[in-house]
Amino acid sequence: MSVPADPQPAPSSSRPSRPPQTPVENIAAAAAAELVPAADGARGLVTGVELRAQGILAGDLFAALPGSSAHGASFASDAIERGAVAIFTDRAGLGIVREKFDRLPVPVLVHEHPRTVLGRVSALVYGNPSEKMTVIGITGTSGKTTTAYLLEAALSAAGRRTGLIGTIETRIAGMRVPSALTTPEAPHLHALFALMVERGLDTVVMEVSSHALSLGRVDGTVFSVGAFTNLSQDHLDFHGTLEEYFLAKSRLFAVDSRVRTRSAVVCVDDVWGRRMAEIADSAGSILLTVSVNAESDWTVADWSKDPTGNQNFTLVEPSGSRHEASIRLPGRYNVANAVLAAAICAAAGVDVRRAIDGMAEVDVPGRVQRISRGQGFLAVVDYAHKPAAVEAVIETLREQTEGRIAVVLGAGGDRDKAKRPLMGAAGARGADLLVITDDNPRSEDPDVIRDAVQAGALEVDEDVRAEVRNVAGRGSAIAEAVQWAREGDVVLVAGKGHEIGQDIGGVKYPFDDRVVLADAIDRRIAEQARAGS
Repeated sequence: MSVPADPQPAPSSSRPSRPPQTPVENIAAAAAAELVPAADGARGLVTGVELRAQGILAGDLFAALPGSSAHGASFASDAIERGAVAIFTDRAGLGIVREKFDRLPVPVLVHEHPRTVLGRVSALVYGNPSEKMTVIGITGTSGKTTTAYLLEAALSAAGRRTGLIGTIETRIAGMRVPSALTTPEAPHLHALFALMVERGLDTVVMEVSSHALSLGRVDGTVFSVGAFTNLSQDHLDFHGTLEEYFLAKSRLFAVDSRVRTRSAVVCVDDVWGRRMAEIADSAGSILLTVSVNAESDWTVADWSKDPTGNQNFTLVEPSGSRHEASIRLPGRYNVANAVLAAAICAAAGVDVRRAIDGMAEVDVPGRVQRISRGQGFLAVVDYAHKPAAVEAVIETLREQTEGRIAVVLGAGGDRDKAKRPLMGAAGARGADLLVITDDNPRSEDPDVIRDAVQAGALEVDEDVRAEVRNVAGRGSAIAEAVQWAREGDVVLVAGKGHEIGQDIGGVKYPFDDRVVLADAIDRRIAEQARAGS
């Protein structure tokens, strides 16, 4: 494998073809919103919800929310021209709409804080579709995507018709749709649920980000099972502190949360997991705990690995029943992900033995993904973009080789700056060569970001520190690591994983670590062939 396969064609629309028709007054009542009638008294039937005026379809409710640079109500004219039959906004938005029209052309629903009820409104408009399926939400810092892929395969093997909503893609009835957000905004999420119901799916696996929980993107969703992987430093630019980050994740389990899950499956390998289990238990959820190194309901025995990176182990259920299992993914943390997936299957009421068989052949795009071009060293691309994740994947690769390890990594711009030196330190402690380079600099100066990562790397004691290089241009950095590698070594390109673009100065340029790494290896092999001829 060197280049990811082209995705299947996406559906022409991520909405159901036969949506319910909901009277405006029903929406107003559900949202506890004031209904300001249209001048002619018309009260249309709503068939969809949309946040962007340019995305409005005939019959939509236009959710005109306040934004950081403009109020959504400023675009009301465009929305109505495109077929919006009503507007949902706040008091300020109503004032903007009144300024645009002498007479209100459509009814306006006014709520003091419309975003707080947008999920409930969206669920109502699309017929509360999450109630008609088993919806499984996975939250945590690392492992959400891998667990979701393992779980999707496991559920399918056990006979479920599944959908997937996550970081890499959304799958609807077998068709893949690239994901802009780990968790879509509430109107798009409930439209996806409705489309999945329409296409006969019975189970949905979705990654639930801390942003989604904090911003209400999953409000209105009925979670049958919620799962927690782990917690480490990430997104502190948004949450401020690790404690606030944890509390955002805990909304999936807390007793006072609008989206509290019915059943909880929690990995208790870290202190955060143990705290989350206590929160879920005190909320009255049906709780299962899993671990690879602590006392829990679901545990692992007889773990071993083979030279290819495959891992074999025995899953032990709370009853004591034992199941032989294997996964293709290296790393003990992926065993934890697999145990979590198996326990989720049990919580969802599926045949665990069939589910475990389904996980055996799973590969996850950009997660410890091996790039093989016939070279004499191991080349791997991984999404690790947090200090703990970098440490974990390097430790995993150490177990797989007796050679040296080169790590290529950077840090994203316009994101948590405190994480940058920690990233450098994580790479410098674990690698033999650390090539610091550009990730997604976005609007920031990439030199400044690299220097911050390097400063952290150079804080590591010289006796255990990798050779550190600072290389501008991600392609150049990857090529430098490839040239450095000898027979039996490892080259790890970390940080971007499955991503196929690089954001520089607000422009997203095509860039896929998997393709660039494969090309660099091909060039080296060709150079060696020419030198030997």
